[in-house]
Amino acid sequence: MSAAGAADGPAPKRAPEPNRAPEPSGVDLARVALRAAREQARARGDAAQQKKQVRRGAGLRSGARADGRDPMALGAAINRLLNERGWEAPAAVGGVMGRWPQIVGEDVAKHCVPERYDDEERTLIVRCDSTAWATNLRLLAPTLVARLNEDLGHGAVRLIKVLGPGGPVRRYGPLRAPGSTGPGDTYG
Repeated sequence: MSAAGAADGPAPKRAPEPNRAPEPSGVDLARVALRAAREQARARGDAAQQKKQVRRGAGLRSGARADGRDPMALGAAINRLLNERGWEAPAAVGGVMGRWPQIVGEDVAKHCVPERYDDEERTLIVRCDSTAWATNLRLLAPTLVARLNEDLGHGAVRLIKVLGPGGPVRRYGPLRAPGSTGPGDTYG
């Protein structure tokens, strides 16, 4: 024994520290640092890749699954456009104008032609070639409105406005009688 050890006596024992986690060793610290560095590098790489794609105007690349940028059939593209723009009713009425003879019958279709559709008032404007056919169509209008709404959907057409025949173009010239409304007197 040494003199210093005998003079001091036995070394006092330390009390154990309560539930303290062991200090990480050098290998454990290296693993944690490596994992953090990899995550940071991955985040920087993803951000750089996105910036590069944005600069090229490519956006994200298409994969094996379908998304909104894939090519589609013409009919599907037109239907998507009609739905996005809210053109369903005007397009449907345009289809009615194309199928006018099947809807009203061949006789009526020969003498009455749809001119236009007013979307705000939901009115179909039809021109007839004579006043007799205009009167006939006015009598058939409620039945025709019901048939069109059955085909297009409820409320698509509220009213059918029937126009009579249009007269010849009014020409102004030296032989015109003063005060006359011209051919409008006859074709009113």
